[in-house]
Amino acid sequence: MRKRVTMIFPRHVVNLPITYRLARDFDVAANIVRAQVAPDEVGTLVVELSGDIDQVEASLEWTRSQGIEVSESSSEIRVDRDRCVDCGLCTGVCPTEALVLNPEIFALEYLRNKCIMCEQCIPTCPVDALSAAL
Repeated sequence: MRKRVTMIFPRHVVNLPITYRLARDFDVAANIVRAQVAPDEVGTLVVELSGDIDQVEASLEWTRSQGIEVSESSSEIRVDRDRCVDCGLCTGVCPTEALVLNPEIFALEYLRNKCIMCEQCIPTCPVDALSAAL
């Protein structure tokens, strides 16, 4: 089973070796999609967990017991065509080229099958045309 989650770390648990503990204690592989973690600050980790369904659920339960907020990640990026001005700024931060400008019509295209839901594009959009959809 694979599950993508976002973890929000309070300051007092930022130094906890989460991915190591998930692998060692639960036999769950953690592929880090995006991380923003610094000592003595609130941290955010977007991670895709892989393993036996019961072990993944047990690992998430343990993670929550450590005071870490866990939420399931969105399934896709939504482009609000009424707001989008096709500027292409989001394409520059997309690591998988899931957002591209069609050169023939100079319009933004979202290639869902390439998206890893890192959500780096959302804060980049100057007109707030991008959001995470469930």
